Amino acid sequence: MRAHLKMVEVETKLFLRDSATVVFGVLFPTGLLLGLGAIPALRESTPETGTLRSIDLWASTALVFGMVMIAVQHIPAVISTHRERGILRRLSTTPAHPRRVLLAQMTVAFASVVVSAALMIFAAWAVLDIAPPERPLQFAVAFVVGYAALLGIGMISAAVVRTSSAANQVGTLLFVALMFFGGAFLPRVLMPDALREAGEFVPPGLQALTAAWSEEAGELTATAGGQPFWLQIAIMAGIAVIASAIAAKLFRWE
Repeated sequence: MRAHLKMVEVETKLFLRDSATVVFGVLFPTGLLLGLGAIPALRESTPETGTLRSIDLWASTALVFGMVMIAVQHIPAVISTHRERGILRRLSTTPAHPRRVLLAQMTVAFASVVVSAALMIFAAWAVLDIAPPERPLQFAVAFVVGYAALLGIGMISAAVVRTSSAANQVGTLLFVALMFFGGAFLPRVLMPDALREAGEFVPPGLQALTAAWSEEAGELTATAGGQPFWLQIAIMAGIAVIASAIAAKLFRWE
């Protein structure tokens, strides 16, 4: 336990030194939501959103920006850098096994997305009068399982990409693909049918997060043809398990 805590301390210091990750992975979701909230039109309801304001629907969307960035861009880049510099190989000859580095890295990354989510939820409530998630337990489940699915995909990238430069390029492509097909660039009720259906199977499961955040938003999601909440959770869990198994099979320490 002491060795793990020491690793976590080291990885936390390295994480905080990476200003780009701190800004875009932790602070950007809050900044994005507050920026959107400054647009008067988004503070009004529309025929498509019923009594909800457009900014209410954007809350869960802004949240996933940090989740995706940390899982598919930050983690693969860090692991690839460790591999490229021979850190993982050297650690394999010491009592500090490379697995401890990976576990510490994932611990710090998960803590960062939790902090990002907490900060955004508080700012949304305090500044924009967006109520916190109405179903906190379901929201926590959707958040954890959705992030696990993202992490599994990120670890596949980390397993096969050998250099930090390549990891950054692959991470950027994954970020854009997951955000686009996951429906994070447009509220679900306004999405084309094909994109809406694809988003039901794309991590982190924005539909489930939205439904858990607001009952009315969940009803809009259901009206738009979405999957039931627990079915999408099962889909995300399946993706997490399968992707993690593939990553473990492909992973190389050097």
